Amino acid sequence: MRDLNKFKGCLIGGAVGDALGYAVEFMSADAIFKKYGESGITEYELRNDIAEISDDTQMTLFTATGLLVGTTRGMNRGIMGPYEGYISYSYRDWYRTQKENYPLSGNIKYSWLVNITEMFSRRAPGNTCLSALSQTKEGTMENPINNSKGCGGVMRAAPIGLYFANGNYDKMKQTEIDLIGAKVAAITHGHELGYIPAAALVHIINLLAKNDKISVLDAVADSVVSIIKVFKESEYLRQFHKLMEKAADLAVSSDNDIDAIRQLGEGWVAEETLAIAVYCAIKYSDNFEKAIIAAVNHDGDSDSTGAVAGNILGAALGIDAIPQKFLDRLELKDVILEIAEDLYNDCPMSEYGPRDELWASKYIEISYGGKS
Repeated sequence: MRDLNKFKGCLIGGAVGDALGYAVEFMSADAIFKKYGESGITEYELRNDIAEISDDTQMTLFTATGLLVGTTRGMNRGIMGPYEGYISYSYRDWYRTQKENYPLSGNIKYSWLVNITEMFSRRAPGNTCLSALSQTKEGTMENPINNSKGCGGVMRAAPIGLYFANGNYDKMKQTEIDLIGAKVAAITHGHELGYIPAAALVHIINLLAKNDKISVLDAVADSVVSIIKVFKESEYLRQFHKLMEKAADLAVSSDNDIDAIRQLGEGWVAEETLAIAVYCAIKYSDNFEKAIIAAVNHDGDSDSTGAVAGNILGAALGIDAIPQKFLDRLELKDVILEIAEDLYNDCPMSEYGPRDELWASKYIEISYGGKS
């Protein structure tokens, strides 16, 4: 059964892990512990009294608005294209926020997030995403735009699993939902291990968001079964499978997070990001704070591993499980919560029904959220 608490928990949880890890993204574990003490970073490092999010959360939010623009078009025009097309348009708006100044020129916009000045902050955006989105055509699984398996595809995929858990899509096959995650990641990351982990994350989030009884461990195991079915021809399937199994095994057997995470990698590539997040989410499945702290205190891409771990546990436990100290001063918290509510409630308009002016301003006119 869908639960708004989980929708909010997933998006806010990802932003929390992102913001906590962003301060130490390019630091070694030794440097982190030297600076912050034996427990590593456990509290936000504030700048201008806020906990800054990175490009991970920015792109996650643009994923969400792309989904909602697509559905809104379909509901109000009776026809729509594939979701990855609308999300690609939304990403191109994000790209413009990284290259241009507020406000954007021209009338063609796809996401109301471009009307928010804070979105124009450059927070170490991934070069692969920027390069791919600068081109005229987006990548696909069939026609990859590059051979990158960087984590930029998986770190923004959570809203897909979340959205299709809102009750309006119960007739969709799970494999169909998973494939949307892969297709969206392939817009910018062409290696099979650039988009397969995104499909797996979508599967995990979807199960956790709509099922109160499934454990994180079981959701992860189920995702691997689905991936084997969907990507049975992939030459990298065995490699992905073994890494996910290793993450789950270490979560049960290891008593040292740093050593365990080092066995899984650093998180700069997608399969390692997911494996580290899965390790932390399984090991600390009932404690959001411990999971997030473990997910960011290591050698590697701390904001991405923190974001994905936060997405997973936020979907499993809900926003009520996130300590208040992580909610206070979190950048764009109200925007994140608003988008979570929109994903949960979905488009309230239809082709022949009454018009919802607020929704239309967000997902048809793209005028909401800032000065016109």
